Amino acid sequence: MSNVVLDASALLAVLQDEPGAETVRDTSSGGAVISAANWGEALSKLADDGEDLAELSDVLTWSGVLGGELEIVPLDAGDARRLAELRPPTRRLGLSLADRACLALAMRLGLPALTTDRAWAELDLPVEVVVLR
Repeated sequence: MSNVVLDASALLAVLQDEPGAETVRDTSSGGAVISAANWGEALSKLADDGEDLAELSDVLTWSGVLGGELEIVPLDAGDARRLAELRPPTRRLGLSLADRACLALAMRLGLPALTTDRAWAELDLPVEVVVLR
């Protein structure tokens, strides 16, 4: 059973050992989920940084992160509607489609969303948001 939904920035904090990584590890010790959109966003950032994505995937699978501690979850039609509905109240804060995908998944699952994006602290939504730094 998962405890939290990770935004791409929260996952990257762990993978790159950035500030907030320990909080993600502690909070997600019972398991975490990430939307396929946020997984793709994190991989895109790592690709920009020159990471070997195939090797990273192998290491994460071998170590039990992928398929164990971290589950990649597809978005469904309800999530798509929710992320569209989140556009007006999040536009002023500059949240991306992937940000809203994370929030929509957290809303569906009834779990807190973890992010490093400080703008999320200003959100007034029916979902718990944990800003890591």
